[in-house]
Amino acid sequence: MHVIMNDDAFLKKGFQISTDKNLLDFEMMYKYLSEDSYWAKGIPAERLKKAIENSLCFGVYKQNEQVGFARTVTDMATFAYICDVFILPEYRNLGLSKWLIQTIAGHPELQGLRRWSLATSDAHGLYSQFGFTLLSRPENWMEKFKPYQPLKKEEEQP
Repeated sequence: MHVIMNDDAFLKKGFQISTDKNLLDFEMMYKYLSEDSYWAKGIPAERLKKAIENSLCFGVYKQNEQVGFARTVTDMATFAYICDVFILPEYRNLGLSKWLIQTIAGHPELQGLRRWSLATSDAHGLYSQFGFTLLSRPENWMEKFKPYQPLKKEEEQP
C-alpha cells in the first residue's frame, strides 16, 4: 500500500487512532450517526451498541476527545466491509479521513484479505486513493436493504 499520510505529522498535532473500544465516546457517535449521517439516520442505540461490539472499530482522537470513527466488519481472513466512517465537521479538511482509511487498510489483522467493500454516496474520491473502484461485477452482487425508521423523541435511548 502506498502511504499517503504521515502518521508522525498527526501524532505531533495531538491526534491518534486507536482500536481500543474502551476509548469510544458512544454518546457522540450515536448522536452523529443517528441524527447527522445520511446512511444510519434513525439507528436505534441498542443496534449501534451491538454493531460496535461485533466490529473492529477505529476511533480518531484529538488529545482525549473523539473526533472521528469507522467500523470494519470482517472475518479477518477473507473479507472486510468498511462502514460508519466520519470525522466531526470541525475537524474536517485536515486529512484525518485519509489517515483513518490508510490506518484501516494497514491494520495488521486485515492484511491479505481477498475482498474489501464499502458503500458511499459522496466520498468516491477519498476511497479511490486507496484502490477502491466501482464493483467489477455488479451483476454478481445482491442486497436486502431495510432503512432504519426514525425514532420518535420519546423512544430515543442513548
